[in-house]
Amino acid sequence: MGRPLFYEILEKPSTSCIIGICSAVWFYIQKKGIGYQHVGLSYGTAVEGHHWRIITSAFSHISVIHLVFNMSALWSLGVVEQLGHLGLGVAYYLQYTLVLVALSGLLVLGMYHFLIQRFKIEYFRRVTAVGYSCVVFGWMTILSVKQPSSKLDLFGFLSLPISFAPFESLIFTSIIVPQASFLGHLSGIIIGYAIAWGLIHGMTNYWAISMLGWIVVVFVFSLKRSGAYNFNFLEIESVTDPSLRSVRFIGNARTLQMSTIPVGGIEMV
Repeated sequence: MGRPLFYEILEKPSTSCIIGICSAVWFYIQKKGIGYQHVGLSYGTAVEGHHWRIITSAFSHISVIHLVFNMSALWSLGVVEQLGHLGLGVAYYLQYTLVLVALSGLLVLGMYHFLIQRFKIEYFRRVTAVGYSCVVFGWMTILSVKQPSSKLDLFGFLSLPISFAPFESLIFTSIIVPQASFLGHLSGIIIGYAIAWGLIHGMTNYWAISMLGWIVVVFVFSLKRSGAYNFNFLEIESVTDPSLRSVRFIGNARTLQMSTIPVGGIEMV
């Protein structure tokens, strides 16, 4: 007889919280009738200044099957939290989850930009990506390097050797699920290898909190600037140079100048 779920949740606190957040977001989206185009990440919306979508797209899912598949894989990968003796553990998991969410989203946009500008493939200007798979594939890759003897369990009955799981899953999902984002999954794998091989390293609690703070600042300002949400305590107004904008806090004399950003389908990640 297996261990009670309660004990497993205690051993994977961060993973459990993330699964709870993704599930709550999915429930909210379904209840409010919010479409993927309102929260997903696309090149066109990013160019228009909707940088907040890098975060919302990662935690949003378009169907319960999409959610269950990603969360099932994430639950299995939560074993990272129990590998403190290998230099991993809870703190490592939280620090590099933050890195994976931010950098995989930016890398996807970079790939879109290259394909649009270099090869004139306009499809990637319109496609919208949603889902947590970038992070799932990233952790799958990190675990395949750090603990190659592990196995990835899906849905409680399907088990894959973790050493081959990243590329097996990349090919499998691309064939079985036509809407699966090949570039989104690939970006997670690339960032995962960069972390596992030490190309991206040195994250501490200090740097993680600092990074989180900047993400929150960019998230709030891009929400306000794009008009997606109205923050009454912020006002963006024109200054003498039309190529710059001033951000003013109501009731405070301090201002900040920042550069302006020149002003379809769906992929599941």
